[in-house]
Amino acid sequence: MTEKLQKTPITPATHTTPPAKFSHGVKKGNVLQVAGQVGFGPAVAGQAPTPVGPTLREQTLQTLRNVQAVLEEGGASWEDAMMVRVYLTDTGHFAEFNEIYNEFFADLKEAPAARTTVYVGLPAGLLVEIDALAVLG
Repeated sequence: MTEKLQKTPITPATHTTPPAKFSHGVKKGNVLQVAGQVGFGPAVAGQAPTPVGPTLREQTLQTLRNVQAVLEEGGASWEDAMMVRVYLTDTGHFAEFNEIYNEFFADLKEAPAARTTVYVGLPAGLLVEIDALAVLG
């Protein structure tokens, strides 16, 4: 009988406790799934999370930093990412999002992962959500 791998929840110190029963990330063996992250700034005790700003650029850059924080807390980096899923609220944001995304990853030797982009509804004021799947090792 093989030993069952444990799931380890991942929540960086910069993140607030999720509003429902889930983790910002979960690691099992060498697989790390980052839950959907949004453009909330670092957690401040006693304050509700709020978007870093109203623009797609501000929210996208913070969202990517939030995903990165979960990856790093789980022992991974963007180089370990196999899949990135992007959720935008407006089809008109696609080209601008790609520019910001390409800027963010300009120093990587290769693309961070396969990517899917879909259009969704998000809570008021949020323009983008991103999740990632990483394989370590």
